[in-house]
Amino acid sequence: MPVWKVDPVHFDPEMLDEAASVLRGGGVLIYPTETLYGLGGKPVQNVVDRVYRIKGRTASKPLPLVAEDMDAVRAAVALWPSSAEKLAKKFWPGPLSLLLHAAPHLPPTLHGRTGRIAVRISPHPVARALSSAAGGLLISTSANPAGQPPSHDPDGISGELISKVDGMVDAGLLPGGPPSTIVDVTVVPPRIVRTGCVPVERVMEVITR
Repeated sequence: MPVWKVDPVHFDPEMLDEAASVLRGGGVLIYPTETLYGLGGKPVQNVVDRVYRIKGRTASKPLPLVAEDMDAVRAAVALWPSSAEKLAKKFWPGPLSLLLHAAPHLPPTLHGRTGRIAVRISPHPVARALSSAAGGLLISTSANPAGQPPSHDPDGISGELISKVDGMVDAGLLPGGPPSTIVDVTVVPPRIVRTGCVPVERVMEVITR
């Protein structure tokens, strides 16, 4: 399995030409995000199924996405409420995921047939570049077998998991910490689904303005 080492401080997207080719061909990669290492590929049916198998995750649990930019986000969702606009302007790129109504072209198994998808724009240059290579959207679940803790250290990622993927982008130690905060903006008022990197108080300040 290929491992591509990158320096996120002096990052050039051309460093990821081979990894991008793997993604475009329907492969699954381990890659860095702003907090932890992620696992994913293009949000198409065969890749979605494979990510669930690799992770050992119940298919009823949705898989989140990271997006290249706002155009990619809007292409992934059926509705874009004003609350989403406010939160995106304040916190993106950043570790805040918005739960939105999924566009009908996305595989239902991607969102566990809930009709809603969690998406964010990552500030990490590798995650953004790989999202672009995947067509604008990239599955972004944590790189750990279901039930085990996620890792911010590439050396701490499960060997079993690594053996099942098509490559890994190694950016060294990541900041770690909690995962992204998830806010459901399909309801009024928006609801905190998962606490995480962005404090609830900051989210509520924006929502209640």
